[in-house]
Amino acid sequence: MRTLAAIADTALDRTLLLGYSRVGPALRRRWWPADPEPGCLDGQRVVVTGATSGIGEAMVTSFAELGATVHVLGRNPAKVAAVVADVRRSLPSATLVEEVCDVSDLDAVRAWCDDLAGRVDAVRGIVHNAGVMAKERTESAQGHEMALAVHVLGPQLMTERLLPLLGAGRGSVVWMSSGGMYSAGLRSTPDEIEYRDGVYDGVRGYARTKRMQVEIADAWNDRLRGGDVRVESCHPGWASTPGVSDSLPGFDRVLGPLFRDARCGADTAVWLVATRPDSTGTHHFWHDRAARPTTWPVQRRTDQAARRALLDHVAAATGTVWP
Repeated sequence: MRTLAAIADTALDRTLLLGYSRVGPALRRRWWPADPEPGCLDGQRVVVTGATSGIGEAMVTSFAELGATVHVLGRNPAKVAAVVADVRRSLPSATLVEEVCDVSDLDAVRAWCDDLAGRVDAVRGIVHNAGVMAKERTESAQGHEMALAVHVLGPQLMTERLLPLLGAGRGSVVWMSSGGMYSAGLRSTPDEIEYRDGVYDGVRGYARTKRMQVEIADAWNDRLRGGDVRVESCHPGWASTPGVSDSLPGFDRVLGPLFRDARCGADTAVWLVATRPDSTGTHHFWHDRAARPTTWPVQRRTDQAARRALLDHVAAATGTVWP
């Protein structure tokens, strides 16, 4: 039965229409790992960025149901307050903390991390879920391409600054990537990494930076191997969220009936933080509670020169260091 389940699971993963849609989890629930134990996060803190809608809001509810104190982080104070109020209406016992930070602004990230470190002793989990898909090339406060700033630079700096708190809590960091990253390779020059090369395409920019997230999560694991802090990346499949509807209306119209809901899209990230599963390979990319290849359709070697160029660029931009 275990062999048959593995064959079926792989077939779903390679046939995107089935594996990424609501069909995937509907079938995989029959064999995937057990749910987190009720109350397994009692008294522990989890930070969710991009928590004001869609998958982020679903994560807030899921973590709160497991007993976590959830730090609900967004850049718009009114939206943060609205999500907290909504979750408390459905889950009155939830312990939620409103947090405001623009993840694209590295100065704001430094200030917020320092403030959090003065308020709490440990953090069990961080989910880097904040996302953007711009129609035109825009830049962050520090002059970086916006998708790079939101998906890569801000999360990198936040992970570095909060590493002591994560170590105190046997923490997990999860980067919420996308299946779209399979369509994008790594770029090796600063102009390519910052998407100054050619005509800007927001969808391509999104995919490029989602690929970067997977590589950086693996680099963090190389750095922290054997320690108490785990770093993973995952993708949610095709989930019905306001971000997808607004950014990809055509995709939403055609495949919307097959989309999984936001709660299902959030499932693997929540499961990773709550259960801290062992990875069976050298990469740490997950979907529907299983490790997946980082290249499609099979695992291939990463371009090491391009990876090194990316890591060096990220370190220089954020003032962090790769050992």
